[in-house]
Amino acid sequence: MPEIEALKSGSSTQRDGLNHQAIEDYLKTIYMLAELESPVSTSRIAEARDVKPASVTSMLQRLAKLKMVDYKKHSGVTLTTAGEKVALEVIRHHRLLELYLMEALGFEWDEVHEQADILEHVISEKLEERIAAFLGHPTVDPHGDPIPAKDGTIVAVDTI
Repeated sequence: MPEIEALKSGSSTQRDGLNHQAIEDYLKTIYMLAELESPVSTSRIAEARDVKPASVTSMLQRLAKLKMVDYKKHSGVTLTTAGEKVALEVIRHHRLLELYLMEALGFEWDEVHEQADILEHVISEKLEERIAAFLGHPTVDPHGDPIPAKDGTIVAVDTI
């Protein structure tokens, strides 16, 4: 995906003192919180990321300059289309990795999240495609959460 590859190459992000992992983590957090409340408040992001609200505000201002979020002080934040694409790709990587770690490498259910959090930022598109094919292009991860498709669409998961 061009958006995430541009982040990894560091074109404008190195100038701004940002790294792609921090950007991806914030975008993923905002996406997940927005499922419950939108726009997302800085205090909710700070709580979820275990950082000070001032740190969140600083990052949101930087993400707004990168056109990844729409942010207005005291009004919360929403992802732009570009920010949502990056967030969904990181979530796809994470959830595919969780399933792969269990199915192929024998990790336990409660071990995969931490490992996937590390690896989600470094896998290539080629590796992502191979993992998805190896797993039979799954639509849910080991925790029952939907895995976004390559195009960013999410199939609703039936809950009983």
